[in-house]
Amino acid sequence: MPPASAARLTVIAVLSAATVYCFYKSRRLRLLKKLSSPNPNPNPTLSPSKGKLFFVSQTGTSKTLARRLFDLLTSHGLAFDLVDPKDYEPEDLHKENLVLIVASTWDDGKPPPNDGFFADWLAESSDDFRVGSMLLSKCSFAVFGVGSRAYGDTFNAVAKEFSKRMRSLGATEVLPMSEGDVDGGDLDVVFDGWSEKLIGVLKDGALENGNKSEFGGDENHESDFEVISSSDEEDKDENGADSGIVDVEDIAGKAPSRKSMALGRPNGKLNGEKEMVTPVIRASLEKQGYKIIGSHSGVKLCRWTKSQLRGRGGCYKHSFYGIESHRCMEATPSLACANKCVFCWRHHTNPVGKSWQWKMDDPLEIVNSAIDLHTKMIRQMKGVPGVKAERLSEGLSPRHCALSLVGEPIMYPEINSLVDELHRRRISTFLVTNAQFPEKIKLLKPITQLYVSVDAATKDSLKAIDRPLFGDFWERFVDSLKALKEKQQRTVYRLTLVKGWNTEDIDAYSSLFSVGNPDFIEIKGVTYCGSSATSKLTMENVPWHSDVKAFSEALAQKSEGQYEVACEHVHSCCVLLAKVDKFKVNGLWFTWIDYEKFHDLVATGRTFDSKDYMAATPSWAVYGAEEGGFDPEQSRYRKERHHKSSH
Repeated sequence: MPPASAARLTVIAVLSAATVYCFYKSRRLRLLKKLSSPNPNPNPTLSPSKGKLFFVSQTGTSKTLARRLFDLLTSHGLAFDLVDPKDYEPEDLHKENLVLIVASTWDDGKPPPNDGFFADWLAESSDDFRVGSMLLSKCSFAVFGVGSRAYGDTFNAVAKEFSKRMRSLGATEVLPMSEGDVDGGDLDVVFDGWSEKLIGVLKDGALENGNKSEFGGDENHESDFEVISSSDEEDKDENGADSGIVDVEDIAGKAPSRKSMALGRPNGKLNGEKEMVTPVIRASLEKQGYKIIGSHSGVKLCRWTKSQLRGRGGCYKHSFYGIESHRCMEATPSLACANKCVFCWRHHTNPVGKSWQWKMDDPLEIVNSAIDLHTKMIRQMKGVPGVKAERLSEGLSPRHCALSLVGEPIMYPEINSLVDELHRRRISTFLVTNAQFPEKIKLLKPITQLYVSVDAATKDSLKAIDRPLFGDFWERFVDSLKALKEKQQRTVYRLTLVKGWNTEDIDAYSSLFSVGNPDFIEIKGVTYCGSSATSKLTMENVPWHSDVKAFSEALAQKSEGQYEVACEHVHSCCVLLAKVDKFKVNGLWFTWIDYEKFHDLVATGRTFDSKDYMAATPSWAVYGAEEGGFDPEQSRYRKERHHKSSH
């Protein structure tokens, strides 16, 4: 390079560095100037004489708790403003006398995006020597963290960080930070206990008068709660090393990878003493209609089972694969899951975990109890209008088991024994896994039809939609698809379309076809299950059947003839793509299953594949048929709709 060019580059580099430095310095000088001079309240709705109650929330859990605390404070005559940090100027913190924070955590131990500026300001200020360690010396504070211990090391990072940063800027922590676990079943109890202690502290002191020196009365006054100091020792572990706090709430985060843990062997044990279903979780699930089996399994009567008992039609599995919906049992041997999907139809009332760490029930007992409880629920349908004695009698002898009720069935260490027991009774198995346990998929014995949930096609969208517990979730996802490819029986990619989340990634989805080479691809519109504190989905996120059809046709076209649209079930807003070279014979589809043939093949113990037990698809179930996937032998029942349709 000529000397002149090198000289110009040097000048540019110096000027660039100077520009960055000047920008940073200007920002800090503006802050220091602001702190040293009077400044009007930027938000006239916030009173400088009141305490501030901040909520750092993504899914609404922390906001709900903060609102509850606000009402409790108000009932005790304690004046506070309820504040979303995104609407607050953090440079005004030095004016506050009392700050309460209820904080959740988002991605990799970070706050939700909308509240990032508030957290960044605290971090930058506490690290800037020019700001000083007495900036918030007139402020007292308390923090409550909302999280899930299932995320391991990334549990409640934001709450811990807030506590640490506030103390480093001179604020006084009047009550030790408390951590609530959304999956522990006692979040409300822990939060209410912390709130009551907080009320006691606040009423005991004189913080509402803005005089920090009066907190807790005179110097000789004894208090049940210690004031937490800002000591460097608090950030060390038991060996004196830096703790490197990185924790998370109930969204996707950086959790231990496969390299740092033994699959299904926490503490070297397969069978722990802890019960998966706590009394609180049990009560919640039973309220939703679950019948809990032992300590970790469940069964529930599907609405389509009831529908076909009444002769009103079966589910999409009846149309696509010939299942008799009134003889199908929906169950799971593991209520726990390794994801917290935004469209979870159970609103995350089930436990979560990354490995089996609970007491384990015997597979035979699970199957016996599931069938017993299922048949009891079937008997309760006697006398319901439309239920005929013949169908009721058939329903009392289940022929299919959908291991997809809730949770992650293959987490159960004895899943193969459980499947064997079902097949021994000639009950077919439809098992759904969430693509986070590839090693378990490899070890599975033949399943009638094995599903992998493909909820997104890119790493970022999968993280946003499934909110997985594992840090290496994408690698696990891809490896699960590869494991599916090695299976010889029927395999399915299960896609749940959520408008605004994953409906634009057709190219990315098609690129996954070759990874798992599934026999079928089910594409279903998300089912809206009402609002909850854990999901922000609304009816706007639910696609129409025409949307699902358009997506399916585009996806089939991308496969370049490998897959075609084979079936549809309009009522379920569901479409099926099938491999042409396997399941289209002489122009006719063979997506249905010869269940008796499957059980005969399993009994032989010999190797067989998906083509060995396929059956012809009836014309009414084929894509584009006038019936739209509705069995003409059933009586169609249409509910009256009183809302306006925009489509």
